Amino acid sequence: MNLAHITEEVVKLSIQVGEFIRTESRSFDSERIEHKGKNDLVSYVDKESERRIVEGLKKILPEAGFITEENTVAEEEDKELKWIIDPLDGTTNFIHGLPSYSTSIALAKGEVLLVGVVFDINHYDCFHAYLGGGAYCNDKKIEISKARTISESLIATGFPYTNFDKMDAYLAALKDLMKESHGLRRMGSAAVDLVYTAMGRYEGFFEYDLKPYDVAAGALIVQEAGGTVTNFSGGKDFLFKREIVAAGHIHAEFLDVIKKYW
Repeated sequence: MNLAHITEEVVKLSIQVGEFIRTESRSFDSERIEHKGKNDLVSYVDKESERRIVEGLKKILPEAGFITEENTVAEEEDKELKWIIDPLDGTTNFIHGLPSYSTSIALAKGEVLLVGVVFDINHYDCFHAYLGGGAYCNDKKIEISKARTISESLIATGFPYTNFDKMDAYLAALKDLMKESHGLRRMGSAAVDLVYTAMGRYEGFFEYDLKPYDVAAGALIVQEAGGTVTNFSGGKDFLFKREIVAAGHIHAEFLDVIKKYW
């Protein structure tokens, strides 16, 4: 399997779908918003983008199955290779006209991530990586920040919007990090947060209650940029654990802060 070639093809597909999303943003019909659950929104743009991505990926790697956010194709349990897709990560931002949203596409073999592509649509930056191939933004290689302490760091996170069971622990961790770091940011797209961590704009990112399609592509890009990705306990099973800590050199210190509250 030629991962470099597959990555190139996924980059092309991501940009094509990103152009569709960008065009739709100019005349978005807010009457066509649906609610999947409390504060969990979806639009016709999400669904059509996913349909286009799925059809494109079937041509690139016909033998692979799918894990998708909008369920345009049933998850196939018996497929060893699976595409993990978020067609529009940051739907709430998109609906409200905020410019931080992306497409996120990963290829995994079990829990081993092989390919990751995140297209930051409004900045027209395509982040991509494949296993063992390094991480790139467009055609430029990227690396994690050189900062080695939280005191030198800008930290990204996401606010819980459906599961509030761990709110007290989450706020306690935020309070700790606010005091010790350069600050905290909440952009509204986990995929964007992860690739910004990969290129050193952030030193670290953490969030809980995320799905595989929120983090798969971005996590591989962080890893290939020299970073570390774990769950809140420091384990490597972050993909389906619904908790993620991604960082560069500060990862151990960052994880210690989070472990105090989880």
